[in-house]
Amino acid sequence: MKRTFGACVAVAVVAAGCGGAKTAATTVTVTRTSARVAAPREIVLYGHVRSLTRKRGRFVLRFDPAWFLSGTAAERAAVADGVLQPGEPVPNDNYTVDEGHRLLTFDVAADADMTIVTRGPESTRISVGELAQVLAGRNPKHRPLFGTGSARAFGYWARLADTYPNAIVALDQQYHP
Repeated sequence: MKRTFGACVAVAVVAAGCGGAKTAATTVTVTRTSARVAAPREIVLYGHVRSLTRKRGRFVLRFDPAWFLSGTAAERAAVADGVLQPGEPVPNDNYTVDEGHRLLTFDVAADADMTIVTRGPESTRISVGELAQVLAGRNPKHRPLFGTGSARAFGYWARLADTYPNAIVALDQQYHP
């Protein structure tokens, strides 16, 4: 964003001439550009992973964003959606709003941190390649808590950072009891 600030300065010049005075006015415009507003160093999105595939030597994530709400916001959204009656508590104090199913596509950094829920609320760190296998149901080494179906059913927190522009640097599965 570029903002320009203008300032006008009138300069009066008085010259003494042969028996008289002359006045000349000059207008000077000073332009100053403000500093750019910096983008956040990190963006975190919540949603569901639809696919994680290798294409041309890199991984590509197809991601369906959603709102993971808690507290009053969760209660109000659940009531508005007709899921709860006013005053009813929100189960587990969270509610997910998934209004659309537009898929966003992101590159995934080769060294991105990936975690899946494997036991209770515990998580296990795995590689990007392993997560792709888990999502495809082909990784016997690390199984999600409720089987391979939960790898897709549970939501994920996707983190983008300015170190890899437009690329996922971490993907963490959200536990849902």
